[in-house]
Amino acid sequence: METELSRTLGIEHAIFGFTPFPAVAAALTRAGGLGVLGAVRYTAPDDLARDLDWMQEHTDGLPYGLDVVMPAKKVEGVTEAEVEAMIPEEHRAFVRATLAKHGVPGLPEGEASGWRITGWMEQVARGQLDVAFDYPIKLLANALGSPPPDVVARAHDHGVLVAALAGSARHARRHAEAGIDIVVAQGYEAGGHTGEIASMVLTPEVVDAVSPLPVLAAGGIGSGEQIAAGLALGAQGVWLGSVWLTTTEAELHSRALTAKLLAAGSGDTVRSRALTGKPARQLRTEWTDAWDDPAGPGPLPMPLQGLLVAEAVSRIQRHEVEPLLGTPVGQIVGRMNSERSVQQVVDDLTRGFEKAVDRINRIAGRSVS
Repeated sequence: METELSRTLGIEHAIFGFTPFPAVAAALTRAGGLGVLGAVRYTAPDDLARDLDWMQEHTDGLPYGLDVVMPAKKVEGVTEAEVEAMIPEEHRAFVRATLAKHGVPGLPEGEASGWRITGWMEQVARGQLDVAFDYPIKLLANALGSPPPDVVARAHDHGVLVAALAGSARHARRHAEAGIDIVVAQGYEAGGHTGEIASMVLTPEVVDAVSPLPVLAAGGIGSGEQIAAGLALGAQGVWLGSVWLTTTEAELHSRALTAKLLAAGSGDTVRSRALTGKPARQLRTEWTDAWDDPAGPGPLPMPLQGLLVAEAVSRIQRHEVEPLLGTPVGQIVGRMNSERSVQQVVDDLTRGFEKAVDRINRIAGRSVS
């Protein structure tokens, strides 16, 4: 599955995999794709440096990338404590009541919340970049649009390509004007923050809008046949995230959550602002239902919602409270029915791609070797 973009980056397959787990990113890179490590959970620079050191040791000198979250709008001179002080007491009370309704225990004494969405704040992301540019990353992706101009310039000075996610052709054109190298056309089906246009419509629109910039197709892709479809629509590769969650290398640390993912169908996700304050596709749970209920206070805008629910999410995960337990995941979850290694996933993707190409060649009357 080689394209001009994959050859530029020196990877065997035009498969780009976003994941919060270093072991998954490294395994994908070793399997011939490009593993992209999500940085949002690293609030301490030393923790990111530790895992990038590990990536260096486990990628055999092959390329990998980093994904950060830098908001489009910058708020100057505001600390995390000042932001948290903006959270209304009504919302704090709603969190307490929802947890009490389901009997969610507190965290053990001395155990801090392990999930803080402070990486949405620009100063945190800039600290992550200060660490990352000391490593030979080949790609920097931003999940919330184009990074600031100085960040794009800094990446280019380090020989790093910059990618940005887009949910519409209008967003994609804005990225191109900002000097982005790669646009990720992320369809409605995708897990996490996503727009309202489906991949089959979005991908060719974005390809046309930013040509000749390379485009990656994203959203609802989890088979080789779907990769072939994305390339047929003009993309130069695919951006996969959800499919890695049930790999054996993933570090979900929750058998209950893995079981929910394996059992879920394609209709068991919802776009909800419950987790971060922006619409993000995730497993539908009683937690998302509570926040989407018109009788409740409703989610706060980013980053207030992420700060508000941080401890609650940690408690739900720590005690595996099944009715509330969820995670960002796309509609492709309906095909994630077994645990496989990253290498097995890539092997299945390449076999499916070859079958799809052979099928089209037969339809077109071309000989198949």
